[in-house]
Amino acid sequence: MAKIVILGAGVMGTAVSVPLIDNGHIVHLVGTHLDNDIITKLQAGYPHPRLGIRVAESVKAYTYKQLGEVITGADLVIIGVNSHGIKWAAEVLSNVLSPEIPILMVTKGLAGDGKKLSILPDVLRVGLPVEYRDQVQIAAIGGPSIAQELAARRHTCVVFTNQNQALLDWLVGLARTPYYHVWTNTDIIGTEVCVAMKNVYALAVGLVIGLLEKAGKAENSAEMHNLAAAIFAQGMLETAYLVEKMGGKLHNIYTLPGAGDLYVTCQGGRNSRMGRLLGLGMPYSQAKAQYMPNDTIEGASLALVIAPTVENMIQQGSLDAKALPLLLTMIDIVYHDAPVDIPWDKFFVG
Repeated sequence: MAKIVILGAGVMGTAVSVPLIDNGHIVHLVGTHLDNDIITKLQAGYPHPRLGIRVAESVKAYTYKQLGEVITGADLVIIGVNSHGIKWAAEVLSNVLSPEIPILMVTKGLAGDGKKLSILPDVLRVGLPVEYRDQVQIAAIGGPSIAQELAARRHTCVVFTNQNQALLDWLVGLARTPYYHVWTNTDIIGTEVCVAMKNVYALAVGLVIGLLEKAGKAENSAEMHNLAAAIFAQGMLETAYLVEKMGGKLHNIYTLPGAGDLYVTCQGGRNSRMGRLLGLGMPYSQAKAQYMPNDTIEGASLALVIAPTVENMIQQGSLDAKALPLLLTMIDIVYHDAPVDIPWDKFFVG
């Protein structure tokens, strides 16, 4: 039995508590500064307002101001904040984290500093105090995992990744259940690039929903699966290019972090809802402000975060524009408010 602290009371951070509780661990759920309403409802015994389930009674909910007292004696910290909150998480952990406590990250994304792209475990590490940051072991979860399905104990297959196989084996022992199937992967870069990029390419696949609606029903009721599949395939190709560029291994592309995670992300959710609006011809800034002002659209957020760095790297010659026509199209659509214009002639040639 382990004491586990989950920082971030969103859907995925909370969902991960389900297999952990089923395995008999002590789980404390600590909300971020944006989760106060969720924590208040959980403390009052209501279902999680976004996840749609009642959290197990043994899961204790706390505000982030209580993190210092909660983390005492913890065996593991799980980071479940959104991708914009990694630096905040590093800041609040810096005051209370002991370097011997490992971290397992649910959060997905990339960061850019104008010169290079970085995976979020590296961003978290840089935000920790310099005197012990290199001692902290940071692992991550990748693969097709919809929070609501995990919370309902549907079969879910994921990868835990870190360079230390012994740590991974210990983490798997904590989390694996008859429905939560966990494999290990020591290529943290390849895993993290795949699970980050899947969001922007799922947003691209989501464009087809709006394009189909805009075109209207065909005489024979034909839809646009051909188009969606081609965009999916180009997204996989570009992800493979970025994985290799950042130092990861291509094996990830064909397994859970790559094909698996992109597939499940294309099935619906906020990326698809935004993709529909963009496919209908609405500029991103208008669609976000008018229809999804309070939603985090991970594909759009990633495009906005990495756009300046990607464009600079292409200008400097460290990235090849010919290898990334779909990513550059999505950056144009989201970052520059450009209309949807799929560059067919540039696909599958980079």
